[in-house]
Formats: sequence, C-alpha cells, structure tokens
Amino acid sequence: MTLHLVPVRSREAAAFVRQWHRHHRPPPGQIFAVGAADQHGALRAVAIVGRPVARHLDDGMTLEVTRTCSDGAFNANSLLYGASWRAAKALGYSRLLTYTQNGESGASLRGAGWKVIAQRPPRPGWSAPSRPRSAHGTANIARTLWEAS
Repeated sequence: MTLHLVPVRSREAAAFVRQWHRHHRPPPGQIFAVGAADQHGALRAVAIVGRPVARHLDDGMTLEVTRTCSDGAFNANSLLYGASWRAAKALGYSRLLTYTQNGESGASLRGAGWKVIAQRPPRPGWSAPSRPRSAHGTANIARTLWEAS
C-alpha cells in the first residue's frame, strides 16, 4: 500500500485520535496537522503539531509533535514525522520535538532522521500544588525526548 500526505483539519485529526489512539485523547490545541491517506483516499494516520507542552521549551522557535496516531498502516508514522519537520521548517521554526514512552521503540522517528536528545525519568503525574491537572494516563512512565533540527 502506498501512502501520501493530505491536509487534515483540526476536528478531523482529533476525531481520528479519539477513534484509533491506544492511550491518549487528542491534545487541546495545535498549530497544524498532517495526515497520511491510502490510494483510495482513506485517512490512515495523523500527526498533530503544537506548542511544546513543557513551558521551558516554548521559546517561539520550537514546536512539538503532540500526537501521532495510525490505524496500523505500514510506515505511516515515519512519513508523518518527516512531513511535520519539513512543514515546521517551512513555517520558520528551527526545532521540532516529540516524546516516546518507555517501551516504544522510536523506529518511526529514527526512520525519519530524528535524534534522541534526553531521557526523562518517570514522574508521578502532571499535577502540582501550583497548577492542579487531571491524570493523563502517563504517570510513572519514563519518556525519551526526540528532536528534528
């Protein structure tokens, strides 16, 4: 099966994530989204790109792939990671980040030319006394930070 890039509206990307993602909801906002469709035009995967979740990384020149999701289509995530970086560069950004959770191989990111820049230890959750947050389902999971630049 051959995949090709397609534009995806915010609502369509969010609906795809709600239907197919194994452990996350759609992120609350985005700068842009991109999709991968098959030869029949069926949407098979999406990537959602937004401002970095970590405030200290939100420098105005950095974006984050906050969600990728596919229905299992072969090489879809690599296609989307590469396209997301090309689009971010075309918009004037100098850095694109994303995270994988412990247990995820990162093969799609390596295939798209991304590099590991940090390992993040497990944390008890996103909530803090100064900024209470609801659970995201990612508590106590180590993460790897990846960069395209």
